[in-house]
Amino acid sequence: MGTGDFDIDANDRLSQGELRALQLERLRATLAHAYANNPAYSRKFDEAGVKPEDLRSLSDLARFPFTTKADLRDNYPFGFFAVPMDRVARIHASSGTTGKPTVVGYTKNDIARWSALVARSIKAAGGRAGMKVHIAYGYGLFTGGLGAHYGAELLGCTVIPVSGGQTERQIDLILDFEPDIIMVTPSYMLSLVDEFRRRGIDPRSTSLKTGIFGAEPWTEAMRGEIEGATGIDAVDIYGLSEVMGPGVAQEYVATKDGPTIWEDHFYPEIIDPESGEVLPDGEEGELVFTSLTKEAMPVVRYRTRDLTRLLPGSNGPMRRIAKIVGRSDDMFIIRGVNVFPTQIEEQILRCPGLAPHYRIEVARPHRLDEVSVHVETKPGLSPDNAREAADELRHHIKNVIGISVSVLLCEPLGIERSAGKASRIRDLRG
Repeated sequence: MGTGDFDIDANDRLSQGELRALQLERLRATLAHAYANNPAYSRKFDEAGVKPEDLRSLSDLARFPFTTKADLRDNYPFGFFAVPMDRVARIHASSGTTGKPTVVGYTKNDIARWSALVARSIKAAGGRAGMKVHIAYGYGLFTGGLGAHYGAELLGCTVIPVSGGQTERQIDLILDFEPDIIMVTPSYMLSLVDEFRRRGIDPRSTSLKTGIFGAEPWTEAMRGEIEGATGIDAVDIYGLSEVMGPGVAQEYVATKDGPTIWEDHFYPEIIDPESGEVLPDGEEGELVFTSLTKEAMPVVRYRTRDLTRLLPGSNGPMRRIAKIVGRSDDMFIIRGVNVFPTQIEEQILRCPGLAPHYRIEVARPHRLDEVSVHVETKPGLSPDNAREAADELRHHIKNVIGISVSVLLCEPLGIERSAGKASRIRDLRG
């Protein structure tokens, strides 16, 4: 693949023309590798009437079939690998909460590239050798913990591998070990803020300077909430297990204008979720990725279900993604209106008396869908102010999103916390 594969700063030396030429070269190699070594891809390509050599330009990729999570599950556990098992150095898997887990494999070269891309991501976020990194992503089969760990070590940081959960211990270690950077889900960061305050400690007084947050969609309003509470720089890291793990894209701390896709290793497309048609840069649709350098499990046109836009690069030729609007499989439809949890989150964060801990319940008690938003009040809110906050939230949701909801207020800490990805929706419609 070339010496630049494991170079943290390789993107700094590419012009746009060089980047596109590199992508075409790597894309041809990936399609040939997938077709020759993954029976599922050889069948899919044959059924679509395409061969790897049909790719003569980047736009020709649109002729090739999509890959979905169902394809991976249909080939569970190892049928989607494109190398013999004796070359697979590590296995990760999704949680499998909605069916069979999706299993991914890595060769030693894959792990080295992944580590380099996470190191590049941490550097873009402001990390430098010698800094201490508190990793509160889960370790184990989930890619977050080990992905962040190897990248931070490669950059020369001191890693504190805490993993998820044990909130009180997390606080103790932050106070005692004085890390510079924390890598965690944004929702769990808010739980840590709550614990600091419960102990009477100002979250702004800690050693933390930067938070690298991923694994779930989060809004600009959430960034403002976290930065205001902690005084840190909050930046977005993007990735998903099927494509690699964390480090597919990273937001630069200097600009905070959306994650830059590491396009020398991942080719992005935006498609219409219904028709599958490729959309021009700038239009909102579903994000699709083709890996360019993966050995154990290359993916071709993998449908992420994440809804966003491709934007011009602001730190070089590689394009950015706008903040993820939501996931197409998280969207719920209420009386003809498409609604994402992040839209409701934005309205909650407009209400000063409400905390950013919430749960959305959808029910159908009388043949019509009804939505209730369960949200915590901030400590010390009076009953009169609580009623005003509930009215304010109902008003914002009706005016901005276009649906009527009931708002049920909870005491502080009344919403169940998650040490990993937050579960925002409870669908009770059966």
